Amino acid sequence: MSRIAQCFAELALARRAAFIPFITAGDPDAATSLELLKSLPAAGADLIELGVPFSDPMADGPAIQASSQRALKAGITLAKVLGLVREFRKANQSTPLVLMGYFNPIHAMGVERFVKDAAAAGVDGLITVDLPPEEDVVLRVPAKAAGLEVVRLATPTSDEERLTTILGNAGGFLYYVSVAGVTGTKTYSGDDVKAALARVRARAQIPVVVGFGIKTPEQAAEIARFADGAVVGSAIVARIAERDAEGVAPARIVADVTAFCQSLATAVRAARPPAVLGSTS
Repeated sequence: MSRIAQCFAELALARRAAFIPFITAGDPDAATSLELLKSLPAAGADLIELGVPFSDPMADGPAIQASSQRALKAGITLAKVLGLVREFRKANQSTPLVLMGYFNPIHAMGVERFVKDAAAAGVDGLITVDLPPEEDVVLRVPAKAAGLEVVRLATPTSDEERLTTILGNAGGFLYYVSVAGVTGTKTYSGDDVKAALARVRARAQIPVVVGFGIKTPEQAAEIARFADGAVVGSAIVARIAERDAEGVAPARIVADVTAFCQSLATAVRAARPPAVLGSTS
């Protein structure tokens, strides 16, 4: 069983959702980013999304765009991102890690080399936001052969026909985008997301997590009551940017972001009634 499947199986038994933080690799620099990455499991992360910096992240709002620019300015590359994953795996072999980014850096490295190196580094899955289902065979087939899950996205505009296409050959989990638009710029409607999730989960044979627009512990808890996972990205990345701009020491950045993630994880864990020992209902 893959790390992703194992994670969601254990969460299903515990009857709770996953807390899934997103950080950008190399932001604000490689060393601080690595310490942040290492700190996330202890802060309550069930699965981690690690952003691969790109010069033109068209699906991302200002916070994550800026994080990519900071990381690129600090010298991060796709090869160095995989290096961060390798370092992370030296101490953690259990927490699933998914790379989230764009196809251009993968294409530049070469798909075959990338999937081989990513799997060897300890990556579990890939979210490539600019590679639609009709075109992801170029990555999906070699990734599957290397043992990597290709995670697909659904949005509020995904109708039944489109959802069929998205779910076909989807791997790991389905990422439901809660709002139309880019990351971190809009607030979702809880009622709308809940209704959409009911429709999507009736069709999906894999877990469904929700991202975009989740900024507070209260919002994370709301999503965790009906989704299989809550993704928080822009709020975490913005916190990193604020502390970096203040010139605080890297250790303080890590401590502050870790504390924020702990508050999010605690909210997600408390969102549903606890499982009753021995219950089969």
